Amino acid sequence: MTQALPDFDDVKAAASRIASKAVHTPLLNHPALDERVGGRVFIKPEGLQRTGSFKFRGAFNALSQFTPEQRKAGVVAFSSGNHAQGIAEAARILQMPATIVMPTDAPEVKKQGVIARGAALKLYDRETESREEISEAIAAETGATVIPSYDHPHIMAGQGTCGLEIFETLAGLDVQADQLACCLGGGGLISGIGLAAKALSPKTALYGVEPDGFEDHKLSLQAGARLPSPRKSGSICDALLTPMPGELTFALNKKQLTDVAVVTDDEAMAAVRFAFETLKLVVEPGGAVALASILTGKVDAKDRTTVIVLTGGNIDPAVMAQAIRA
Repeated sequence: MTQALPDFDDVKAAASRIASKAVHTPLLNHPALDERVGGRVFIKPEGLQRTGSFKFRGAFNALSQFTPEQRKAGVVAFSSGNHAQGIAEAARILQMPATIVMPTDAPEVKKQGVIARGAALKLYDRETESREEISEAIAAETGATVIPSYDHPHIMAGQGTCGLEIFETLAGLDVQADQLACCLGGGGLISGIGLAAKALSPKTALYGVEPDGFEDHKLSLQAGARLPSPRKSGSICDALLTPMPGELTFALNKKQLTDVAVVTDDEAMAAVRFAFETLKLVVEPGGAVALASILTGKVDAKDRTTVIVLTGGNIDPAVMAQAIRA
């Protein structure tokens, strides 16, 4: 590996860096969800986070460690939207230029979120172009630093602050979580959460949740080595369509994950609808897959205490309308 893996000390340091900027999101419990799954469920609603997803945590942790020379040259990031907005917002706060490489099929609400925060937007085609190559070319031309959306120790440590908050809040309630379910794209969030779980709640089982057809982590865990995603595009869960598990994230996830569940687009959309109608929360499809996993029983929550992370709420109005009508 070209970079060292982060550890729990890095997560704690990240929490100090982001404390004045990030939202300390609550843990929620809803009796209707408990009754539906037959267990006790705590919800971490990261749609309430700055920029509408957990991604701001890692973005600000990474950019706040730039040298003055790096800040002057700026940052380049590639993302379908949530990391893009997190980087754009962190760059705006830290007053540095940012260029974001996004797929043409990214939700319009996410594209506009990047533009509104003052970042330059470069679009690419998922099927025919490499976002990594485009980002590296921009960096070579401008001197900017490339910050990937998940496979970076500062990003992983920053996302781990979500887990730190979860387990510290549960400890204050004198509650032990049997299991935690979280979306799984590149693996940055759940790898960081795993660092916090290992230190603060080692008995908690960790479940990743991937979209059907994009279960690269599940296949990689079964094979014992990183494998590419079976598909490149074509899911409503745009936030989770990564080409392959990260080198750093997989190194942690293969040790920390109990298993990976896979949910369909229809199941994710049903979870979006349940969150809106019952929990009164706005969640995007990729951010709702952990909820979908317990609603479908693919992660069995019966007679267990379960934490689910609703990772983002940046959903196009047309997609929300589609979910509600379904």
